[in-house]
Amino acid sequence: MELIQQTPDISAYLAADDAIDHEHPLVRDTAARLRSGTVDAYSYAEAAYCFVRDTIPHSADSGDMRVSWRASDVLATRNGICHAKSHALAALLRAEGIPAALCYQALAEDDGTPGVVHGLIAVRLPGRDRWSRLDARGNQPAGVDARFSLDEEKLAWPVRPELHEVDYPTLYAAPHPAVLRGLRTAADREELWRALPTAL
Repeated sequence: MELIQQTPDISAYLAADDAIDHEHPLVRDTAARLRSGTVDAYSYAEAAYCFVRDTIPHSADSGDMRVSWRASDVLATRNGICHAKSHALAALLRAEGIPAALCYQALAEDDGTPGVVHGLIAVRLPGRDRWSRLDARGNQPAGVDARFSLDEEKLAWPVRPELHEVDYPTLYAAPHPAVLRGLRTAADREELWRALPTAL
């Protein structure tokens, strides 16, 4: 699949906004701590990815009913769904000058009924002429095994075309408005499931 930048200006994928608040002290401190154990942008990106994937539980796995959406809040509460975790990872990458985009999949239930819009990121590391999608949702013993991989995608859920699942090719500089609206208006995770879109 060819990934398409929403905007041709690469600096848009380094910007801070309400959700990807990489100028926040907690984001900066976390990035500095992760950077201290790395040697280059590649090892930093992998360290940031593993940190978000492995140390911030997906709230559906942990049972946490709180809804976080701002990167600094995700880091502070150690809680979030895929979209929130994507915001945190994008912020940690952008804090170190690494372009990061938000991207999405439309997933379905096993019977083909519409499921959820799933949040991912894409990263563009120095010296590479392409974006690589990464999924920091968090792994599960029963079949979810996402990995840091720049050449061969290792996402939590490859789409199933026979169930009309979709990989959206657009790389967004800021969260999709429908996703962000759901995150910002939901009082708890139960309400969030109803507020999030099933397609973009």
